[in-house]
Amino acid sequence: MYDTLIEYINSRVSRPLAANEINIIKNNFVPYKLKKREFFLHEGDVSSYMGFLAKGSMKKYSTDIKGTEHIISLYIEGWWVGDRESFSKHSPSSFNIEACEDADLLVLTKQAGEEVFTLPIMNELTRHLDQNYSFATQKRINAAISMTAEERYNMLIDSYPEFSQRFPQHLIASYLGITQETLSRIRSRAVKK
Repeated sequence: MYDTLIEYINSRVSRPLAANEINIIKNNFVPYKLKKREFFLHEGDVSSYMGFLAKGSMKKYSTDIKGTEHIISLYIEGWWVGDRESFSKHSPSSFNIEACEDADLLVLTKQAGEEVFTLPIMNELTRHLDQNYSFATQKRINAAISMTAEERYNMLIDSYPEFSQRFPQHLIASYLGITQETLSRIRSRAVKK
């Protein structure tokens, strides 16, 4: 699992991690396993960890008063998992994070993160991730307010083709803010083309 994280970091920063940096990472990230449908975080709890998903898939969602899930994020291998606001501010989370498949993560506590983020290379990685997250958020907001459901679906599948194989259609529909029936119509039209 650590090799996956090291490769991930090295592919996104200006130089490979040095041996001492790798040791700091290995000493602070802890393996964490979840079975399908187990929770990484419950709404109302304070997030104690941020995790790197080495294997599996997960979802982050809120639940409305009718009990309907609203998918905020879908995660696959090589993605960071958590509620950053809850983790950073030590505040109750508004979200649930749950494994959609059995999941293997490497998790970092806030205290362990203090040592990891003394490494300049990890600050470089964080800046890179923040920038990409900002771009992705802008795209998603723009898509929600200016694109048709079909355009949003096509953009998602073009960006993340593996999502259609990894996540049930009702989760994808919720992530896109459409009904499952609308998604079924979109997909059947795409097959006919």
